[in-house]
Amino acid sequence: MNKNAFIFDLDGVIVDTAKFHYLAWKQLANELGFEFTEDQNEQLKGVSRVKSLEILLKIGNVSLDQDRKERLMFEKNERYLSYVANLDESEILPGIKNLLLFLKDKNIPIALGSASKNAIPILKSLALFDFFDTIVDGNDVSNAKPDPEVFLLAAKQLNIEPKYCFVVEDSLAGIQAANSVHMVSIGIGEKENLPGANHIFNSTQDLTVDFVETILN
Repeated sequence: MNKNAFIFDLDGVIVDTAKFHYLAWKQLANELGFEFTEDQNEQLKGVSRVKSLEILLKIGNVSLDQDRKERLMFEKNERYLSYVANLDESEILPGIKNLLLFLKDKNIPIALGSASKNAIPILKSLALFDFFDTIVDGNDVSNAKPDPEVFLLAAKQLNIEPKYCFVVEDSLAGIQAANSVHMVSIGIGEKENLPGANHIFNSTQDLTVDFVETILN
C-alpha cells in the first residue's frame, strides 16, 4: 500500500476555468447595474458559490432577498456550464497530464479536492476523469476552504494519513486548509499571494516530475 497521495485542486491547477467564472459573474454584475473587475474577482478564488455571490453583492452595494439570490446563483452556474461545455484536452494546464501519468505509473493515489460543484463534468470534458481514485467536490462538503474538510475527506477516502498527502493549490485558502492539517502544500502562483506554502511554483509547468520524484523519496 502506498503511504503517499496527491490531492489536486481543480480551477487554476488542472484547468483554468476561473476565466469562465469571472465572465459569468461579470455578466451578472452588469445585469445588476455595476462593474466587476478582474482585480475584484481575486476575492472569489477558492470561495463557494454562496459566498461569492455575497462578495459580489457587497461590491455592488446591492441587497436582494433569498429567492432572488438562489435564482441568480442558478443563472450564473448555467452560464458558466455553457462556457465549460466546450472544454477539451487542449485546456489542461501545462505539465499536469504528464504529472498525472507519472503518479498513475507509480501507483500513487490521486484525489481531487475542489470547491467546484461541476468537477465531474469538467474532468470528463478534459478526458482526465479516470486518473482520479476519488473526487471530493462542493457537492460533498459543507465547509469551504480554508476549512480543511475537502482535503480530510479525500485523504479518508484514499485511506492515507493527512501528513502523507501532498496538496496542489493555487489559492491562499487552499494552502491554509492543507497546512492546518499538516498536509504538504504545493502552491501554484505568485509567492506573495501564497504565504505559508511548503513549496511554490510560478506555474504548473514548473511543477515537474523530477521535483515530485524528489519529494516522494
